Amino acid sequence: MAYRRSSSLARVSMTVVIGSGLLITGTLMSSSAAVAQQGAAPAQTTSEPAPAVPAQTPPQETPASPANLAAPPADTATPAPSPTPTEGVAVEAPAAVQRSDIPHDLSPVGMFMAADWVVKSVMIALGLASVATWTILLVKTLQLSGSKARLRRGLAVLQEARSLSQAAGALQKRRGTVPDMLLIAARELKLSEPALDYAGNDGVKERVSSALSRIESRAGRRMTAGTGILATIGSIGPFVGLFGTVWGIMNSFIGISQSQTTNLAVVAPGIAEALLATAIGLVAAIPAVVIYNVFARAVTGYRQQLLDAATAVERLVSRDLDFRKVPADVRAARLKVVTE
Repeated sequence: MAYRRSSSLARVSMTVVIGSGLLITGTLMSSSAAVAQQGAAPAQTTSEPAPAVPAQTPPQETPASPANLAAPPADTATPAPSPTPTEGVAVEAPAAVQRSDIPHDLSPVGMFMAADWVVKSVMIALGLASVATWTILLVKTLQLSGSKARLRRGLAVLQEARSLSQAAGALQKRRGTVPDMLLIAARELKLSEPALDYAGNDGVKERVSSALSRIESRAGRRMTAGTGILATIGSIGPFVGLFGTVWGIMNSFIGISQSQTTNLAVVAPGIAEALLATAIGLVAAIPAVVIYNVFARAVTGYRQQLLDAATAVERLVSRDLDFRKVPADVRAARLKVVTE
């Protein structure tokens, strides 16, 4: 009995010793895990974080003792590091590089300077066409207004004159189409005077009418000189601008393919430069068409006045031919009565 009792006491003592050792071992391992977790936390502020691989400790099997059940479970998993500011800078760097060569000056002059040489050539040609349009407007306005004023004065003299010599004397020191008509008619009458008594008056009238029609046509062509340029600019200006637009948009698509991005900030400047060519084409073409139509109507009215002047000169020639057969004293008396 004594032997069995001593064996039981020895067994209980051994159990208590083993349990105490396991309890002490578990407490030390929990303390070391907490210290390791606190030491790993400041590593998140480093510029080059380690990959987010959670570290797990092997599970520890402890005997079910009251001390182990009362102790809180230790969280041994290391949290994933958050991205540091250096990562954001590295990500945004390519976008900044892509936007470094984008033209920021989107004014007409800035877009012209940044355009392709083909688009620049189109813009320069359309600009010269616009300058030519306004130059023709200024020159033809002065020319047409001066010619119309001289023609109106000549028509007034022709309406008041009773003979060809009287009208030529009134316009002797003036220049213009009407004095030229009077000069040509008087010269033709003088050249045909020896044959008037034999050939009649019809041949003289035809020759005078032919000469006057030539003067009329020459004056009309002089007024229409330069208006053909306006018609050409108005016709092809939009198409030249459209060519510049197509070329610019094609270059924009090539840029999209090379940069491998569809960002509007990258594509928009090239498209804006292309559309500027069409805008300049319209600016050159629209005024050219309007000015051409205005001059066409003005030249038509001027030609009608030239026809009136030629008809008045023909009437004076016909009157002089008729009065040629009348005696000089009777002619003078008739002219005096008509004048009074």
